[in-house]
Amino acid sequence: MGQVEATTERIVTGSPEDVFDALADYSGVRGRLLPEQFSEYEVREGGDGAGTLVHWKLQATSKRVRDCLLEVTEPTDGELVEKDRNSSMVTTWVVTPAGEGQARVVVTSVWQGAGGIGGFFERTFAPKGLARIYDALLANLATEVAKQK
Repeated sequence: MGQVEATTERIVTGSPEDVFDALADYSGVRGRLLPEQFSEYEVREGGDGAGTLVHWKLQATSKRVRDCLLEVTEPTDGELVEKDRNSSMVTTWVVTPAGEGQARVVVTSVWQGAGGIGGFFERTFAPKGLARIYDALLANLATEVAKQK
């Protein structure tokens, strides 16, 4: 078993505060950002940043579906951390300034991967697949923030 990590980033037009607020709005905006690989989205507690408990299913491949129940924290300004109660996956969203009227959004997911040959394939292919999924989500975020102006 080894740790698997997937990271994606994008520059979004909008203030870092507006971009962060959109990501942290689980009861409104976040559900609209999710690409087709996500299903059964449901806010179970809270709905705005820290203290939120949110559920979804993530179909990373045709055969692999993760049933996620995520606890959200905000350890520092501009940072959202989603810890999955059903696995070792932790996803961290970091929003920082990227010049006038822009924000850099970096999303990183880490988890303990499988061992053996399955683990080799997971470490090789899962980060690329998850990066594509998060890239689509970040594109949706950019569109959503632009609409709010």
